[in-house]
Formats: sequence, structure tokens, C-alpha cells
Amino acid sequence: MISTRGFTHHTTKSLQPRRRFKQNMPLLIMFVPVIAYFIIFRYFPILGNVIAFKNYNLMDGIWGSPWVGLKYFKALFTQPQTLTIIRNTVTLSLLSIVAGFPFPIIIAILLNEVRAMRFKRIVQTLIYVPHFFSWVIVGGIVVTIFSQQSGIINKLLELWTGHTTAFLYQEHSWIAIFLGSGIWKEAGWGAIIYLAALTSIDTHLYEAASIDGASKWKQIWHVTLPGIRSTIILMLILSMGNVMEVGFDHVYTLQNAAVSDVSNVISTYIFIVGVQGGQFSLTTAVGLFESLVGFFFVVLANQLARKFDQGLW
Repeated sequence: MISTRGFTHHTTKSLQPRRRFKQNMPLLIMFVPVIAYFIIFRYFPILGNVIAFKNYNLMDGIWGSPWVGLKYFKALFTQPQTLTIIRNTVTLSLLSIVAGFPFPIIIAILLNEVRAMRFKRIVQTLIYVPHFFSWVIVGGIVVTIFSQQSGIINKLLELWTGHTTAFLYQEHSWIAIFLGSGIWKEAGWGAIIYLAALTSIDTHLYEAASIDGASKWKQIWHVTLPGIRSTIILMLILSMGNVMEVGFDHVYTLQNAAVSDVSNVISTYIFIVGVQGGQFSLTTAVGLFESLVGFFFVVLANQLARKFDQGLW
């Protein structure tokens, strides 16, 4: 009798995975295109990184080209030009994270405090719109606004001071415009995730804090920010993966020869040297180095997050 119960229990337990598999079959089928996409367009192209260790040429192909070991990685760290490009990439990326990361959080918190729904929807729509513009359009708008001859900023500056400034041709002002245009384009869209996280906070916490006499600022500090802390850390870890990545379109539409010392980054270097110059092996080595550094920063950020029990793995 005991062995029968054991057999029955064992049989039921072994059937559970099969039953669960059949129940989830439609979801698994829907997930197949996603897996196929990542295999074909994300993982399979990784094999192409092998040309960073070869003297690649089109005639011999990827596998027929001769091996050269770490030749291009040594060139990467010995050429002054590539070191300057890596420095510019890291500088612009870190500045973008430091300057741009808080804005979506601030926008989300401010929108969460708005009680007039009509006004809230109008503001949300207005701040989301720039995300849908291409960098060609945004770059054109920025160049037009800050143009020394006809830009509205210089027109106002000329009325007040009698002088104009070449904002786009000076390194410090170019960096400020670069950061500002990035924040203007993406901050509103980035706030969506935090707005979704804010909806999970129990409203009774705000009522309890209000009864205890907490001001609006203290409610934000002690209720709102702790409520979305895990989301903030998650987004920070993901952004650290892009430390070595500056958008090509963003830089290319705003840069000019006068600010090339601070605006030449890895993505523009790959385009100019790799695509236009045909040095595929060297630019692949640069891209591989970029990916490895990004991976290192993601792991480092996750290790720091784990110390606060907020790590991803």
C-alpha cells in the first residue's frame, strides 16, 4: 500500500513538467521568433570578430585571411589617434550618464505628482515626441538654433551684448550642446519605465506619511525613491554597458573639424577608418575592445549593486 502511494506520487510528479510544457506550448511557439532573431542577428555575427586577429582581405575571405595574432590590438594601444578616440568615447559616455541619468527620474517623479490629468497627458506627449525624431532632424534643429550667423541664441545674445559666440566650434560649448541635445531627445522617453515603477508603490504609504506630517519633499525622499530603487539600479547597470558606446548619428550630425579633438569617438572612427578606409581588422579590434570594456563595467556595476542586495545575478 505504501509502495503504491509512492509510485502514484512519483508518477504524478513526473507528469507535472509534461503537463506544464503542453500548457505553455503556445507561449513557447511565440518565443521561437525571438530566439531565432537573437541567434541570427546577435550571436551569429559574433563569429565575425575573428577578423580582429587576422589580416582580413575580401579576396581570401574571413577564414582564408592569414592570422596576425594581437597585431591590431597592439596598434590600438600604441597609436596616439586611437588613444585619443578611446578617451573621447569614455569621457562623452560618462558625462552623458552622469548628466542624463537623473533627468528621467526627475521627470517621472514630477509627472507622478501632477493631479490635473489633461495637463499631465499634454506634458507627457510633448516630452515623448523628441524620441521619435531621427538624429538627422535633431542635429539640424540644434545646428539651426546655435548657428553663429542666424541662430536664435546668437540673435538674442547679440541684442544683449552686441557679440555672438561660435557655440558649435568651441570644445566646451560643443560638449554642453552634445549632452543637452541627448537629454532633450531621450529623457522623456526614459521616464516611461520609472512612471511604470511608480505605479507599484502602495498609496497607503503616502497617506501614512502625510498623516505623520511629512512634507511633499520628504514623501518623495522616504517613499517614492525607495519604491523605485531597484528600477533605478537596474537602469544604471544597463547604462554602464554603454560606457564605451557613443551613438554614431548623434556625434556625426553635430561634429565639425574645429572640435574634432573632442568629438572623434569609436563609432565615427569605425565608420571613417573601417567602412571608408577599408581597414576592417583594425576597426573590428576597436569594436571588440569596446564590447569587452562595456561587459566589464556591467559586471562591476552588478557587483556593486549586490552589496545593496539589488544585483541582477
